[in-house]
Amino acid sequence: MSKVVAVVYISMDGVVEAPAWTGPFWNDDHGKFQAGQLSQSRALLLGRVTYDGMSEAWPAMEAAGEDVGEMNSIPKHVASTTLKEPTWNAAVIEGDVAEGVAKLKAEDGKDLLVYGSGDLVNYLIKHDLIDELKLFLHPVIVGKGKRLFPDGVDTKTWQLAGTHTFGSGAIVLDYRPAARQEA
Repeated sequence: MSKVVAVVYISMDGVVEAPAWTGPFWNDDHGKFQAGQLSQSRALLLGRVTYDGMSEAWPAMEAAGEDVGEMNSIPKHVASTTLKEPTWNAAVIEGDVAEGVAKLKAEDGKDLLVYGSGDLVNYLIKHDLIDELKLFLHPVIVGKGKRLFPDGVDTKTWQLAGTHTFGSGAIVLDYRPAARQEA
């Protein structure tokens, strides 16, 4: 059985949209951390908006000679009702997304990694499908934009499983659903 691990870039005021504001805090340590997450994963789970942005950016990086082969080659599963012809080694999750992700989780292998995709993260949390929620908190107040948890989401309790700090002031807060904590 696989785990679903969500890594979400988030500002101090909860914004997750258009994370160009993370740039000033990016350094080699961040790159190593993200490469580690990717190497522990067998596939990406992405929402449509995140998929669209990443599928435009990442192949161009490889064409520019950057070492991004693993990101471009890893299988991607996209939660979308409108995407008809995915590219970039991707497939659309057919039918009910919760059922599709549960089937992917039931397969043996490495983690299923969610990058960004705030709506998908909330949907997976609602259906108890997130095993690890890694909030990549950046020391910036953005002031506007889509927040990870909108008003009206169900109350869920999480337990801190660890932290990782970076010299830039960013920190990863690693949470697990409290109800599923093992003794």
